[in-house]
Amino acid sequence: MTPSPIDSRRLLLYGRAGCCLCEGLEQRLRALNLEQESLHLKLVVVDIDAPDCAAPLRARYDLEVPVLVLEETELPRVSPRLSGDGLRNWLQRVCATAPGSD
Repeated sequence: MTPSPIDSRRLLLYGRAGCCLCEGLEQRLRALNLEQESLHLKLVVVDIDAPDCAAPLRARYDLEVPVLVLEETELPRVSPRLSGDGLRNWLQRVCATAPGSD
């Protein structure tokens, strides 16, 4: 049975426009087609410098971007060299151990 988009978990990417690490991670994640993969993740990109970004988020992640958060759980920092199958495998591991995973 294929899960509906409602069953997808939200993967937040906190970053900023013009940050090569943030933009590179976003591109690598989008290339994985996360919603179609067994992970069933919906990628949501949050620009911490956007005017509508809450000040506490900007303060928390200002010097830390890029940061991935699965639902409410901040994930370990991902290597900027990780892509393709390596990034997919890393996501499977961290998603399986994140609170709220089945």
